[in-house]
Amino acid sequence: MNYSVTFKKILLLLLVAAPILVLESCSSSSGSKGGKSTSSRASRGSSVASKGKKGRNSKKKDAGIANGEIVATARKGWKQTTPYGMVLIPSGSFMMGQADEDVIASGINFNKRVSVAQFFMDDTEISNNEYRQFTDIMLSDSVAVLGEEKIMAEYYPDTTVWSKDFSYHNGDPMTEYYFSSAAFDLYPVVGVSWKAAKYFCEWRTKALNDYRSSEGMYIYPRFRLPTEAEWEWAARGGKASAKYPWGNPYVANGKGCLLANFKPHRGNYDADGYAYTAPVNSYNPNDYGLYNMAGNVAEWCIDAYTDNSVAITWDLNTLNDDKDEPRKIIRGGSWKDVAYYLETGTRAYEYEDRKRSYIGFRCAMTYMGKYSGRDLR
Repeated sequence: MNYSVTFKKILLLLLVAAPILVLESCSSSSGSKGGKSTSSRASRGSSVASKGKKGRNSKKKDAGIANGEIVATARKGWKQTTPYGMVLIPSGSFMMGQADEDVIASGINFNKRVSVAQFFMDDTEISNNEYRQFTDIMLSDSVAVLGEEKIMAEYYPDTTVWSKDFSYHNGDPMTEYYFSSAAFDLYPVVGVSWKAAKYFCEWRTKALNDYRSSEGMYIYPRFRLPTEAEWEWAARGGKASAKYPWGNPYVANGKGCLLANFKPHRGNYDADGYAYTAPVNSYNPNDYGLYNMAGNVAEWCIDAYTDNSVAITWDLNTLNDDKDEPRKIIRGGSWKDVAYYLETGTRAYEYEDRKRSYIGFRCAMTYMGKYSGRDLR
């Protein structure tokens, strides 16, 4: 017997058979634990339902009981597309807190590792014209329920903030025209309290889901104000330790052009191109496609303010939901602030019922499920 030839044949068979065995092993163990495939639930439901066809009244179902067993596969028709005017912010983990050495803020802004789930966020601040859709409908449809006095006092923008916020300042032209004139339609709404911004989110949710329900579609998660952690993660634009949304440590580019609307050069308000606010889509967006995450108007977050937030909040989807604390977080700095308030890690607050000429907001929405990169195509 020629042992050499026999050995070569056996070796050749092993080389051919081994990849097949490996593939079968991987496919049978994929998604399994302890040798039992967890992906068999859907196929089991299918087979049980098909077996049920032999019965008198049984047929294949997406959900129900067949032959005494639960048959409940995924319901058809669910797909969460990107809401109009929003972008998807991916999940991630980052060191939340001061992005640069800050002796004064160190006591209230310690760095902390935080993880954030994916969510949608408005790519711009809510504009005057967007907010006007809300107030117009409120004044036409909700007067009988809420009363015109309550709507004007609580939800309508306080246009007098341009005169009240600053001493020895001629704010009359802005008071008269800022919310009413078409010239400012694409400028950020101001003079809106935290409570009003939150109510706008509720109204926006109802408008969307009333339509979806009427069309027989599943409802979407609610619009809401972003959490402080979400806001900071989004502002950094994927740059984990970015001092500003654009990343570099300077407020101007190589040509000397300022990158945000704020108070530069010891009070040269016009140096950035705008004496007051700027249109909501001004300047370049950050790497997540978000405009004006620094400057223009500071933005309300849903969180209550506390000095020791690092100690009392969890490190996953962080939220300080203290309803008894009237101070609420604002982020991003505004047209009247120095560059320090533009930093991604700078924290500030305002009382929830206050209305200011330098505070606006944008909405967020939870993304249901894990973002794979292909879900929204």
